[in-house]
Amino acid sequence: MLVAASADLAGDPDVIARAASVRPMVAAASDDIERDRRLPAPLLDRLHDAELFRLLLPRSSNGIETDPVTFFHVIETIAQADASTAWCLSQAGGCAMSAAYLDLPVAQAIFGDDPRAVLAWGPGPKVRAVECEGGYKVTGVWAFASGGRHASWLGAHCPIFQADGSPRLDDHGVQQERTMLVRTEDVVWTDIWNTVGLRGTASDQFALDDVFVRADHSITREFDRECRESGPLYRMGSGTCYQVGFAGVACGIARGALDCFVDIARNKVPRGGKSPLRDNAVVQSGLAQAEVNLRAARGFVLQSMADIWKQLCAGTSITVEQRITVRMAATHAIHKGREAVDFAYNAAGATAIFENHPLERRFRDMHTVTQQLQGRSSHFETVGAWMMGADADLTFV
Repeated sequence: MLVAASADLAGDPDVIARAASVRPMVAAASDDIERDRRLPAPLLDRLHDAELFRLLLPRSSNGIETDPVTFFHVIETIAQADASTAWCLSQAGGCAMSAAYLDLPVAQAIFGDDPRAVLAWGPGPKVRAVECEGGYKVTGVWAFASGGRHASWLGAHCPIFQADGSPRLDDHGVQQERTMLVRTEDVVWTDIWNTVGLRGTASDQFALDDVFVRADHSITREFDRECRESGPLYRMGSGTCYQVGFAGVACGIARGALDCFVDIARNKVPRGGKSPLRDNAVVQSGLAQAEVNLRAARGFVLQSMADIWKQLCAGTSITVEQRITVRMAATHAIHKGREAVDFAYNAAGATAIFENHPLERRFRDMHTVTQQLQGRSSHFETVGAWMMGADADLTFV
């Protein structure tokens, strides 16, 4: 496969077909995923066989290195069947881009030689990495490690301290930070993931206590500083891929919710009514508007990303303006997805309130997506501030 994969809105049909072939098994496992708060082993086997954890991994490490439009389609396809599975694949995709920052032999040992390699990570507020001979001693607690329970490696993002305990500063006087890659068997897990939705992501908490990490097993997430790979995917950076992927999760949930609602509305006669929901003018109008808004938001993500990808394939690096566009489109898609799910849930009435009903679960999953970083309404403030030339915090753009 060429590095500069398809830049049109359809994406790479062969890669998307892999997701479509797995989707029935994902759907069949969704009840188990919800109950056990884990992706079951047989499903993980199938996902690995389809190489869906390797979508954004460099080809030099035996990855697919697909384009972000295709990535969106894959995540959306899986999310129609189960949001937690799609979330884990999206998270793992962005994390796998770390291989582009590692020395090739290290990347090969972590990712290339292990066809089931998965990297997961999460934030940690009180953590530290202290310089020592050959690397760092790492201590702290990290949470929200989506997919960590089936990962082979974990990333622990840390501020760097010198051996004497003083902060290691960069040329601008800012404390340096790096992400340490550690084997999952080196951490201590705490089960914290009792949540409203996305239960199957098992986004638990892990801890390290003075664990040694080799210097060549640490990376910076700033793609323009240490990136070894020159392909357009890695000139774009993992942050943009996360935005596209999690927008795909939201659109997939919403697509599944609207399709489910249509099936309900065709036959359900509300209590006290004489005709099915499908004959109700308010419901008809609401469905049409939800459909239009979802399609429009989805199209904005795909068209924007396809245009940017074409420029990246021509040899450019992503600009602040392009990052703003993706952030705006992705956040908008997440919120329009929520609106579509809310319509379907509310219009379905009491049918949707029962545990494990497809709409009940999609409602919970969707509202968990909007609570996460990628769904923050404050992203619109950042976009608006940048558009008007005001001070804008571009940390999450």
